[in-house]
Amino acid sequence: MDRTEKASSQRGIVPEALAVVDEALSRLRYGTIQLTVHDGKVMQIDVTERKRLTD
Repeated sequence: MDRTEKASSQRGIVPEALAVVDEALSRLRYGTIQLTVHDGKVMQIDVTERKRLTD
């Protein structure tokens, strides 16, 4: 287990949540990813994508 995995498991971030965030990051060009945490556990992940329009 590397340092990132150890820190993640200590904070209660489950592998499923990490996989969702990783997938969102891989396809998101502009936007935000917001995690909602209750009692130290990730309960919800919101992804807001922004579209940039050129002239």
